[in-house]
Amino acid sequence: MKYPTTKRGKVSDIYFGEQVADPYRWLEDDRSEETAEWVSKQNEVTFDYLAQIPYREQLKDRLEEMWNYEKVSAPFKRGKYQYFYRNNGLQNQSVVYRQDEDGNVEEFLDPNKFSEDGTTSLASLSFSKDGSIAAYSISEGGSDWRKIIVIDVETKKELEAPLVDVKFSGISWFGNEGFYYSSYDKPKGSELSAKTDQHKLYYHKLGTAQKTDTLVFGGTAAEKHRYVGGYVTEDDRYLVISGSVSTSGNRLFIKDLAKQDSQLVNILDHTDSDTYVIDNVDSKLYLVTNLDAPNKKIVTVDAKNPAVENWQTLIPETDHVLTATTGGGYFFTEYMVDAISKVSQYDYQGKKIRDVELPGIGSSSGFSGKKDETRLYYSFTNYKTPSTTYAFDVTSGKTSVYRKSGAKFDSDLYESKQVFYPSKDGTKVPMIITYKKGIKLNGKNPTILYGYGGFNVSLTPSFSVTRAVWLEQGGIYAVANLRGGGEYGKAWHNAGTKMQKQNVFDDFIAAAEFLIDEQYTSSDFLAINGGSNGGLLVGAVMTQRPDLMKVALPAVGVLDMLRYHTFTSGAGWAYDYGTAEQSKEMFAYLKGYSPVHNVKKGVKYPATMVTTGDHDDRVVPAHSFKFAAELQDKQGGKAPTLIRIETNAGHGAGTPISKTIEQYADIYGFTLFNMGFESLPNQ
Repeated sequence: MKYPTTKRGKVSDIYFGEQVADPYRWLEDDRSEETAEWVSKQNEVTFDYLAQIPYREQLKDRLEEMWNYEKVSAPFKRGKYQYFYRNNGLQNQSVVYRQDEDGNVEEFLDPNKFSEDGTTSLASLSFSKDGSIAAYSISEGGSDWRKIIVIDVETKKELEAPLVDVKFSGISWFGNEGFYYSSYDKPKGSELSAKTDQHKLYYHKLGTAQKTDTLVFGGTAAEKHRYVGGYVTEDDRYLVISGSVSTSGNRLFIKDLAKQDSQLVNILDHTDSDTYVIDNVDSKLYLVTNLDAPNKKIVTVDAKNPAVENWQTLIPETDHVLTATTGGGYFFTEYMVDAISKVSQYDYQGKKIRDVELPGIGSSSGFSGKKDETRLYYSFTNYKTPSTTYAFDVTSGKTSVYRKSGAKFDSDLYESKQVFYPSKDGTKVPMIITYKKGIKLNGKNPTILYGYGGFNVSLTPSFSVTRAVWLEQGGIYAVANLRGGGEYGKAWHNAGTKMQKQNVFDDFIAAAEFLIDEQYTSSDFLAINGGSNGGLLVGAVMTQRPDLMKVALPAVGVLDMLRYHTFTSGAGWAYDYGTAEQSKEMFAYLKGYSPVHNVKKGVKYPATMVTTGDHDDRVVPAHSFKFAAELQDKQGGKAPTLIRIETNAGHGAGTPISKTIEQYADIYGFTLFNMGFESLPNQ
């Protein structure tokens, strides 16, 4: 293939006496004309290649056809209205509707009208205490920077100028007078100069200018945090503030809003745990914590004296990881048992009311609402079952179908199987393999192996239209629950961090070898895929074991491990990765697996399509740009090494449906084409 020429500069850095070249440093400036020209030329080559795939349009048509069904969320009550999200099938963004007490339904907010190209999305929506005012945030072009717009719910008219430059923030109302939100000082010019260690919590009083908003927490040498969040308890009694220096561990404070000029009270003054207030009854606080409980537990303490030594265990830690919600005056505990949901209901005295009978083996989410609600909602799904919404009566425990999925997919034709395979060091790792019933284990099935393995994130079974189209083609879809994730608690997470990160790659390699050994597939029919931290996973594994797979699909990946922490919010990921400046040993470890630094001249790399957004301000596109440039320069085989760059796009959230369909048609087309399929496998 003829790739665009990528200029090599002479920039280098010195780490602990070792000089490391960074010839593509200029690509870090994603706002420059030179980079924009490079993006345009790369896309020209990529899309010319994709246009040669004979069934690309067939895949796109099938994705559109399967996606085209009505999707309606569970309802939620605010004020005198019940709100819900609805998508008629192929709308780029879901629309917010509401229903009044007489049953009349009307459109409330249509994000499809926010921009002509559908790239401005609704990021969050929050209502004042009485439901008369709504504040919603929007994301433009997939950016993490937000605007907050405040409207009267009856007239839908804006009540004041939008708040701007808001990032990594909720919107938490205090009564009807104002709300709390978080942000950084937005840098001038390039995103690369953003200071991400000064996240701040503000209070905005309605009717006042944003420049007069009250700084509540952060912004001082003593309160230097990369992530600050604040939320008000349901009874408007307490403001709860969390401060973190990384993606794991937080300090915790409360402020009694019932007392004028009350001071912040410290609950936890260290970041050795993930702890948050889930609810309160008067001054009694209920907290979920993994302090001295790696799988988490629920504790209580009086707000007047909330020190750790006064905590009382309400619901003890178990052998399985806890996620807790509240609704209808009860706690709902969801436990992950080998990545499968088990849910129980408890009262506020810690008494178990019942185990909730779920519709099958898979993932549930929901079971949350206000204290006075008697009916809650939850969804249930797995890799082959489209998500169905259920209504749950908190008194009787009875479950009924609220809305069944309209997806045009016959799940009875498919099966999901959970296996446990040994990793390199003997650790048993779970993996769920989904495929069409009756498939032949002959090593010739096109297979996508997906993984993440980081940041305490758990991969639980869920249905997606894109995956369904892959399964229809006779494809196998396998998801490995790697170390670094949260499936087995804090120890499982820590086993894939810093100088244990190679465990994650070894787990993924072992998953691929298991699929090959068991004849599900072979190296000629295996693709590996992952996004963000999962993009790092793909980049590391394909550079360590290029012989293992036919196709590699790293998406919005963290690929330059020596400089990741210098971009936007990257410094906050040091808990998982460590940094190159931390120590000589950490530098050497990171350089040893950093994908950008481990592409070797003359090696035959698999067919690779790197995907990213040109203005991703979370994992900056420079990671993908540099990696693609290295692969194109050093590829020793004939397999293509392409980069597909979505323009006016970010990290993925809020991506218009039309763009998602096009992207997956290209990903699946590229994958099958490079596995040697001249037509779709099911044709």
